[in-house]
Amino acid sequence: MHKVLVVDDDKVLQQSVKDALEYHQFQVEVADNGKIAVEKVYGTKFDLVVMDVNMPQMSGMEALVEMKKHDPSLIVLIMTAYSNVNDAVKAVKEGAYNYLEKPITSENLVALIKRALKARSLVETSAFSAPKISTDEDSNDGKFIGESHEMKKVFNIISKLAKVSTPVLIRGESGTGKELVARAIHYNSPRKDEKLVTINCGSIPENLIESELFGHEKGAFTGADSRKLGKFQFANGGTLFLDEIGDVSHGMQVKLLRVLQEQTFTPVGSNREVKVDVRVIAASHKPFEQMIKEGTFREDLFYRLNVLPVYLPALRERTGDIPHLVEYYINYFNSVHNLTITGFSDDAMEAMKNYSWPGNIRELRNVVEHCFIMESGNSISLDSLPAQILNKEVSVSEERSDMIDLEGIRNSVIDDLAKDDALSQYTFKFAQKDENDSVKLDFQNSKEAFEKEFISKALKLHKGKINQTALHANIPKKTLLRKIEKYGLNPKEYY
Repeated sequence: MHKVLVVDDDKVLQQSVKDALEYHQFQVEVADNGKIAVEKVYGTKFDLVVMDVNMPQMSGMEALVEMKKHDPSLIVLIMTAYSNVNDAVKAVKEGAYNYLEKPITSENLVALIKRALKARSLVETSAFSAPKISTDEDSNDGKFIGESHEMKKVFNIISKLAKVSTPVLIRGESGTGKELVARAIHYNSPRKDEKLVTINCGSIPENLIESELFGHEKGAFTGADSRKLGKFQFANGGTLFLDEIGDVSHGMQVKLLRVLQEQTFTPVGSNREVKVDVRVIAASHKPFEQMIKEGTFREDLFYRLNVLPVYLPALRERTGDIPHLVEYYINYFNSVHNLTITGFSDDAMEAMKNYSWPGNIRELRNVVEHCFIMESGNSISLDSLPAQILNKEVSVSEERSDMIDLEGIRNSVIDDLAKDDALSQYTFKFAQKDENDSVKLDFQNSKEAFEKEFISKALKLHKGKINQTALHANIPKKTLLRKIEKYGLNPKEYY
């Protein structure tokens, strides 16, 4: 049950708000002025404060500042008369979630409170939830998960970013919840009532991404049989989340930089400029510093996005949160599967803590669900854990270069180069001889050569059919499309 503090020196209004909230199952306390309210907030944990502006001893504005110093995550709603709306707007800039004009109806009040609690839950769940998990706005079970120092820093930055409209760059490994952080920033910002539009830059072919972002005119290119609105224009007034921005081309980076600087763009096939008011939040797992050195990512775009960066820690860097995460997902899957699993056994939990979690929170969620399927008792035992948790040495992130026999690989390549058989035609793709007849190995080039050849053979085997190739070659469809574009492959050639 959410705990609410109602602050107003008007006893009649105070009581009517209290009654309306208690009717909707909120636990309510009251205070007659800002000074008493601050004392209550310092002594008790409240989920939300509903407060008037004009009060004796300490105004609502002064009380708001003191409350936010004590607890930045506290939701404060300001009640105001129409003539004092300017004060309410100022309060929002000071950290209030929103304001209500008097006279106040219970329907509007409860609706705004539910939206506010949902927005706060997005900040809190960014500690533990995979991007596809969202908190139901009618849920009464808001928990604060993620007690580690690393995640508290993230919460603090989200709180700061929610108050401004600067671009944001969210960085972190796959599965750490970057999209959810973007949602948390948006739904706690002044733009919360406008659209949040998401686009995955890595899943759209290069020749289509400009049209997706900026739109196009009818006849702009083959197949453009009507005018199309781009994501920037569709998100006007709200927020545009550019996931995997590290995958966009150099030319597209130039166009994105212009939009960020001037808030204008030109649709494909048009001479007209379109002005928009859009906040851009971008995310990627890519090493931007290295990409800048290599010339694959523009330095000016990076610094334009990286005003106040959000770094999401990998799960292995905050193992103290694992028991809390596990508890959350146990409750979640108990509800989904109508079961009554009580928890993990001590040795099973120890194995979870010792694992390195290369897939981060997304992987942890899948592991808990796996255990629910395998476990026949009321407590998840060691035997129900998947193999990778029990065999730590097979974890991808645990691989070490000193465990790889590089010299053995080199000698094997040299032997293959000396042979005149079918094997050497493949080996030549992964190794070269220099002018001194020495063998040169290059991991990145070899990896790309293998990827291109593998995808080419898979397309040929399945006659260029994308869905069939993705399914039978065990490649996510988005990844397959991105690689086809990267290596310049044409599926039609394999029909």
